[in-house]
Amino acid sequence: MNPTVLDYMLWGALPYVVIAVLVGGTLWRYRYDRFGWTTRSSQLYESRLLRIASPVFHFGLLVVVIGHVVGLLVPETWTDAVGITNDMYHATALSLGAVAGVTTLGGIALLIWRRRTTGPVFSATTANDKVMYLVLVAAILAGLATTLLSAAAGLTGAHEADYRETVSPWFRSVFVLQPDVAAMAAATGAFKLHALIGLALFALFPFTRLVHAFSAPVWYLFRPYVVYRSRDKEPTQATRPIRRGWT
Repeated sequence: MNPTVLDYMLWGALPYVVIAVLVGGTLWRYRYDRFGWTTRSSQLYESRLLRIASPVFHFGLLVVVIGHVVGLLVPETWTDAVGITNDMYHATALSLGAVAGVTTLGGIALLIWRRRTTGPVFSATTANDKVMYLVLVAAILAGLATTLLSAAAGLTGAHEADYRETVSPWFRSVFVLQPDVAAMAAATGAFKLHALIGLALFALFPFTRLVHAFSAPVWYLFRPYVVYRSRDKEPTQATRPIRRGWT
């Protein structure tokens, strides 16, 4: 199908606007709001449910992110070259994607429930947090829907619903500054909605608590050792005798 003016605006121009907001907003936030670069943890108010909900959400989200990286950045020709058939790929994507999506959705549902039902946590919730949760849940729900649609498309041969022939080429083309608007225009409405929600989430990223995702403690692996010295129980000639604090 021939792209319309709206298609060029949404899939040709909007991605670069979002990238500019993401990069510029993140640099601005780091420069002028470094002390606000935090998750604003509420563990002090309630920790029992948080110990369950937070790992469930984050581990599910990690698998979701890995799935998106493979699905969007790895061309279909590469998987064909290593012997992964179309049916094998979509069956794996359906099983892992559905499990990861449901896990992530369950985790964030518990987090929202905790935030709503725990008084101090709810009092610390800002309008910014509410918008973030709304967009994040919408992205997860849309992702689950597109996972089912893409898996069904791969098994039935419906090419217009196969993101590997529409969304993935468009996504890769954005980074080489030659956006394939026609490919994205040929995608189904569910994939377009999921892409738009994803773009909205990236645009909000620098201005919410989500920025803590950029604060992975990588340098912790290379930090120098911390040397702890204990006080001698028996004073020696080289040390002063230990005195009580109130004498």
